[in-house]
Amino acid sequence: MQRNPLILLALDESPFLQLGERALHSAGCKTAIAHDRQGLLRALQESTPSLLLIGERLRGESGLQLAAEQLERFPTLPILLYAEKDSSTTAKEVLLAGLSGYIFPPLHTDDIVAAVRRSLERAHALGDWVRGEVKRTTASLQRQVTDFDTIFNNIADGVIILDKQAHIILINQAAAQAFGVTIESVFDRPVAHALPHPDLQSLLGRSAEDGLKYHEINFDDERVFNAHFAPIPNIGSAITLQDISYLKELDRIKSDFVHTVSHDLRSPLTSVLGYAELIGRTGSLNEHQTEFMARLQSSIRDITSLVNDLLDLGRLEAGFDTRREIVHLENIIGYTLDVLGGQISAHNLTVRFDPDPNLPPLKANPLRLRQMLDNLIGNAIKYSPINGEIKVHVRAEEGQVILQVTDNGPGISPSDQPRIFEKFFRGENVPDDVPGSGLGLSIVKSIVDNHQGRIWVESTLGQGSAFFVVLPAYIPPTT
Repeated sequence: MQRNPLILLALDESPFLQLGERALHSAGCKTAIAHDRQGLLRALQESTPSLLLIGERLRGESGLQLAAEQLERFPTLPILLYAEKDSSTTAKEVLLAGLSGYIFPPLHTDDIVAAVRRSLERAHALGDWVRGEVKRTTASLQRQVTDFDTIFNNIADGVIILDKQAHIILINQAAAQAFGVTIESVFDRPVAHALPHPDLQSLLGRSAEDGLKYHEINFDDERVFNAHFAPIPNIGSAITLQDISYLKELDRIKSDFVHTVSHDLRSPLTSVLGYAELIGRTGSLNEHQTEFMARLQSSIRDITSLVNDLLDLGRLEAGFDTRREIVHLENIIGYTLDVLGGQISAHNLTVRFDPDPNLPPLKANPLRLRQMLDNLIGNAIKYSPINGEIKVHVRAEEGQVILQVTDNGPGISPSDQPRIFEKFFRGENVPDDVPGSGLGLSIVKSIVDNHQGRIWVESTLGQGSAFFVVLPAYIPPTT
């Protein structure tokens, strides 16, 4: 038993109170006395007793209930109940209340001291065990934190964790180096202020608006990172950064190669097509020869179209598309629909063109916008069933013009949607008899990117697809 422990006696005036006080003093204990609820609460607030000895009744109140209330406030406080007599009911109630035990008459001073000593020793042993468990658990947690820090800061990919208010609560070394900051300088700061990179802010803004999860972050030193945004329930969100600079360089080399090869192919293809057309002028051809020549010319035109698409794509990716003028997108859409009217009629399609009134103009290359619309609306025509419906809607929103082209074709599978704008990619459910090189949407994306816009697709298999293009509206300079 600890030296000079303080024992709080919550008892009515009685011979037992005097007996208990003498017995505890003789055993070297200090005592404090409370005769009612208020006195008990005051004593517990003003001191830290080692044990509470409480009567079965205290100024008319249930001692058991008072003891249970104190255990809720002080779970480690050992409490003994003084009962007027022993009974199985009392033993059960003491056990259920979580008290250390109870004592009852007849009692001698040694009995009281022994009961108090046992309770204190049990409480001390329990305290030692709890402290040992806390120490062991704390050491384990410290090891886990150290391991986590080591792993977190040695991951090759950058990781940023934000709370619900978009403050940085974790950032690893790779992410800090990518943005040229130190971990300490950005910790617990709003990400908008700590990392004001426009591509990162665009990712966060678009993730909040339309659920965008992937975005590229470009740095001035030509590094490119693929950023992935993911919400974390009850925490906030996470951003992971993967360095794809070498992939971009490989793509550039591949594009340069394709552009060079395509350019070198176009001249001989033009010559072959010219000579094929001249063959018919050298003399009459029989039916089979005429059919073969038609197939040859058709194949050459297809290859020439592919080469032209590749050259177009190369010019777009190289940044040669610099022509800009003030245009109205709804006028270009109307012209495109007129040109494609023959294909629309051949498929017996219904096209609903629904532009909002008073749309703002764009500062763009009208030829490229026409090319973009030819591909988007042309694809909708190509993949829509006979008697199908195509919807073309344009609206303005917060300084942007939003184009939506919707069809009721076969749709695009979820696994194909992330790759739909890649070069030469065609969906797994595209019928073999539907022509196409897989370059159209890649050209569309390059056109949109060159106009500082963005494009995405929403599609459900068997129900159709909707392509969305967002372009910045033209704002006249103020004078």
